[in-house]
Amino acid sequence: MSSMRAHVYRVAADAPDDVSGVEALFAQGLDPRSVVAVLGKTEGNGCVNDFTRGYASQSFEALFRRYGIEGVTAVMSGGTEGALSPHWTVFTRRAVEAPGERALAIGTSRTPNLPFHHLGRREQVLMVANAVCAAMHQAGIENVADVHFVQIKCPLLTLRRIEEAQAAGETVATRDTLKSMGLSRGASALGVAVALGEVDAADIEDADICTRHDLFSGRASTSAGVELTDHEIIVMGMADGWSGPFVMDHAVMQDAIDTASVRAARERLPSGARLAAVLAKAEPDPSGRVRGKRHTMLDDSDISGTRHARAFVGGVLAGVFGMTDLYVSGGAEHQGPPGGGPVAIIVEKES
Repeated sequence: MSSMRAHVYRVAADAPDDVSGVEALFAQGLDPRSVVAVLGKTEGNGCVNDFTRGYASQSFEALFRRYGIEGVTAVMSGGTEGALSPHWTVFTRRAVEAPGERALAIGTSRTPNLPFHHLGRREQVLMVANAVCAAMHQAGIENVADVHFVQIKCPLLTLRRIEEAQAAGETVATRDTLKSMGLSRGASALGVAVALGEVDAADIEDADICTRHDLFSGRASTSAGVELTDHEIIVMGMADGWSGPFVMDHAVMQDAIDTASVRAARERLPSGARLAAVLAKAEPDPSGRVRGKRHTMLDDSDISGTRHARAFVGGVLAGVFGMTDLYVSGGAEHQGPPGGGPVAIIVEKES
């Protein structure tokens, strides 16, 4: 009897173009054709001009091209502030001769290119929602409750893209390129919320994006970048018909120091299992406070608040898990409650 089996590898990176650790896995016997997705934490600033993301994506494209492979989803998240360690998380998927049970399942999809005047608007929400459903279908996940994390790489606006939209007679949601990152992340996250039944699409208007903080997904993680004009989507969860030792669960941090929710999710997973990956979102609380105490993340004119939040939440989670190669992405608009965010935990049980 055959089934699908997923595997997760966490690989250190010395630079945005350092794919040697992944190539070493291939040399050790990992079939490059089994790789479906790579999540990367690169050491740029995570803002509009963070070209480490594109550099890393190109490096992986070149690596896979050497093996005659195309179509691997590569999502690069810039920013390893504090003690976060640059690394790659490699996801593989292959058919095996083993009975299907219940295990980690992975599906991917891509949207068409997003018209720039749709960025940060309902059209982007609906486009992403459809693609999330397609990725779920590919993974064989039938129940939305079995989805534990949806990672999306979404586009942003540059001056050239704004001018292109205006030349076509369209208006864009903002001319502020940095603000466009938040609008794109927020609209993409709401697309996840619609696909997973967390928010009704009829309740979302253009003006709600990045303003109505009561609308959010507890399982969305979105990252905006200049290196693409469509959306790359990875759905992770549990499904029947898959086999292998990997399982996952998730938590929703209610604020930046909510370790109780994270520990509870870890305790729901098998005791003693090896920690394979931790994936999280971080965002400065828009109220300017954490449990009643003032924070200054949003008042710093030198360093973006998303960079502060990445470092802060990265430190909190590093203390919980005892590791620094965590995938902590900044900018959590509509990704968890204000000031909080989703955290996914993947472990490998003993064989």
